[in-house]
Amino acid sequence: MSVDMITEILSSGVAFAIPLMLAAAGESISERAGVLNLSMEGMMLCGAFASVLAAVTTGSAGVGVIAGIAAGLVFGVGNALLSVRFRADQIVIGIAANALALGLTTFGARILLADGKGTGVPAFADLDIPVLHDLPIVGPALFGQTLLGYLCIGVIIVLAVVFSAHTMPGIRIDAVGEDATSAGWTGLAVNRIRVLGVLIAAGAGGLAGAQLALSEVRSFSENMTAGMGYLAVVAVIAGRWRITGILVATVFFGIARALQFALPAVGVDIPYAVLVMLPYIVAIVAVAGFVGGRRAPSCLTVPYVGRV
Repeated sequence: MSVDMITEILSSGVAFAIPLMLAAAGESISERAGVLNLSMEGMMLCGAFASVLAAVTTGSAGVGVIAGIAAGLVFGVGNALLSVRFRADQIVIGIAANALALGLTTFGARILLADGKGTGVPAFADLDIPVLHDLPIVGPALFGQTLLGYLCIGVIIVLAVVFSAHTMPGIRIDAVGEDATSAGWTGLAVNRIRVLGVLIAAGAGGLAGAQLALSEVRSFSENMTAGMGYLAVVAVIAGRWRITGILVATVFFGIARALQFALPAVGVDIPYAVLVMLPYIVAIVAVAGFVGGRRAPSCLTVPYVGRV
């Protein structure tokens, strides 16, 4: 395999990994607070649709980004209301929300983005960083992103730093996720912290959808996320709820996705289905406990019923 091919695979893998990484970073905060946000798929899909619709309507990609984040937050408010306030089953909520998002965006695209309006939208152009972009192999992958791509990387860094296990916000989130009742007795507003975790995940999911639609695909198509939201949840589990592990998992998933198209092009005879299964095989191994490291938060999916 040539150096050019390796560079292309890495560039494609990182491009796919950025929205996945952002969504997984937000998802990890929600899960550490005790809320399993399976509706990440719907948040990303609605973010992608809203960003394209707003960009086409206003002619501004920046407005599209704002609309994508807002769409994710709208879904997040509904998720938080049902899972935290009414203590409904979080898995059922997630599956239902994703089905609703698929139906709404499919219907909306056929009505509002008909006649080719979903393609050729105002989007972000690649912004190569001088000198660094010319570095062999890693240069185009890391320093050839769009402005929105760099913004997403910045958001990932901010989330990792602000909500790390060594900061006060991170400690409070971990306390709520590990023992909500004890956290409530110490005076922490458990439900507020959980709602905040869900909203952070929702905003990250909406932004990730906008990144996918306005920076990578530069259009909208029905079900364009194609399971990326679920894969973000998988990345959190495979990464053992640690940001470093999540980064490794998402980059691996991104490269695996790139290999699905690159290997057949160079004549490598590996069944396509095997390449598609690779990320999920890793996830199954992680979930089964064969990968060492941190366990899931003790109160994940467990409703908080208040002080007793």
